[in-house]
Amino acid sequence: MGLGAALGTTAPLRVVTSGSMCLEHQNCDGWSHPFEPSLHVNDIIIIQAINPKDLNTNYPNSDIIVYQRPDNPTATPIVHRIVASYEQNGTLYFQTKGDGNGKHWPAPVTPTEYDSRTIWNTNQDIPQDHILGKVILRIPYLGWITRTIQSTPWTLPTIIILITLLIIIEFAIPIIKTQNKKKQHQEQPQIAHTTP
Repeated sequence: MGLGAALGTTAPLRVVTSGSMCLEHQNCDGWSHPFEPSLHVNDIIIIQAINPKDLNTNYPNSDIIVYQRPDNPTATPIVHRIVASYEQNGTLYFQTKGDGNGKHWPAPVTPTEYDSRTIWNTNQDIPQDHILGKVILRIPYLGWITRTIQSTPWTLPTIIILITLLIIIEFAIPIIKTQNKKKQHQEQPQIAHTTP
């Protein structure tokens, strides 16, 4: 909640679940260097709300944005790079593309390669009010923990049990041992010391 307020968005953290942003020469499912220019499966991304007019549209160094799908705004948001933008009737529109989609990156792209125009079969680009924010940081690979918890029904109960056991081992057992020592010390008969 605090992070969302600081970054101005209700969803400041997301886990990358598809390889559309992964470049073809990279290992999309494993560890990757934090400063690689693109995203990998299982990366945790930090998202910040931004005024759409302030987005960098200078492809291939443009911003990576998170946006609602034009054909289904309630579906899982999409993470793609901005390819270009334009204004129409006072509204900004963004053409986007996954770095791993289409030809080698960063290569010039043609309008037919813009995912935002073709993939949703809407023949439209992303209006500014569909943008949730831009990616400001990626944490490589750690999203697999979240994805495992979500995909396997027994993972979360197992983690809760393990945490409970660790708490018992770390805190409860030493307290019990200390109390037993005190009790034994109190129960031992006191031997009177006499001096000759």
